[in-house]
Amino acid sequence: MRLTLVIHALTAGGAERVMSIMANYWAAKGWDITLVTMDDGSIAPFYELDSRIKHIPLGLAIKSPNFVWATWHNLRRVFILRNTFYQLHPDAVISFLDTTNILTLLATGSLKIPVIVDEQNHPAMYSIGKSWEKLRTLTYPQASRVVAVTARALSYFSPAIQSRGYVIPNPALSVSHENLATLKLEKPFFIAIGRLEEQKGFDILLHAFEQVANSYPQWKLIILGEGSLRPQLEALICQLNLVGRVQLQGIVKNPFSFLQQAEFFVMSSRYEGFPNALCEAMACGLPVISTDCLSGPREIIRDNVDGILVPSEDVSALATAIERLIADQKERQRLATRAVEVTERFSLEKVMNMWEALLVEVISQK
Repeated sequence: MRLTLVIHALTAGGAERVMSIMANYWAAKGWDITLVTMDDGSIAPFYELDSRIKHIPLGLAIKSPNFVWATWHNLRRVFILRNTFYQLHPDAVISFLDTTNILTLLATGSLKIPVIVDEQNHPAMYSIGKSWEKLRTLTYPQASRVVAVTARALSYFSPAIQSRGYVIPNPALSVSHENLATLKLEKPFFIAIGRLEEQKGFDILLHAFEQVANSYPQWKLIILGEGSLRPQLEALICQLNLVGRVQLQGIVKNPFSFLQQAEFFVMSSRYEGFPNALCEAMACGLPVISTDCLSGPREIIRDNVDGILVPSEDVSALATAIERLIADQKERQRLATRAVEVTERFSLEKVMNMWEALLVEVISQK
């Protein structure tokens, strides 16, 4: 199989991690894999890629000062993408994430190459702008298939797009012994992972921790990730008198070193797709708490079996769940025992078999 995979860049992120996993899996099978990105390649991919994968950075990630320049840059992106696909002539193209998906579909218009586009978040929960939204409505019905990570995310789209829809979750990988902790951290602590952005709801998490922090002075919170809201979150930590109790660790190459030593994991997101960090925490045998946002956590967590779901953006409910796990070690152990089953329910083999079945289907219809 000769495949071209497309994504904006290979930075630290959930979609980028999933695409790297898929590319490495197929490269290991001897497939001819090319990974096309919009960046200029000056920054190495955050996730390790198999040496057999051909990475083509197109240098098209240019910021536009106004609408006219944005239109010109996007036309240029479509033209260069089209030439790239024409030269590579793959059996199929797989593209990840909204605007990149739209550009890929515009670029492959008459090339007669099957194109699968993948949405990694719930589209109802964030805006890509009116122009991009209209283009998505026009282009997605031209895709061979539109993949969503949950049925609820797919239901956002029109019947015309849903008719081309396919649900494939992200894989939950078993934890390798190579990833076990080497860094010794001060305990006890619980952990959260994600970009420091509005989506991840770390402000909600900090307010929830503040409600129980005084009752459990030995406990700390570590947050892994980086983003534009770091200054606001640092100010909120000071405002809530949580200095010394909350650590904004930044981006960490190996989160397993932290996960292995945490007592439990919390996801406070306002919205998600199919959160990899949640799966990784459960794969490490951690009890987990998550907001029951519109897509993702409910498909992963079996409430009160291997984790706890709380109403989205409900600070008090989140605080109650955090205190429940802080105060009850037996409850943590009970949930942790079942959490690792996530690696069987969403195993790499199962997920990749779904992708391969879909590829066979769209290529046979070419």
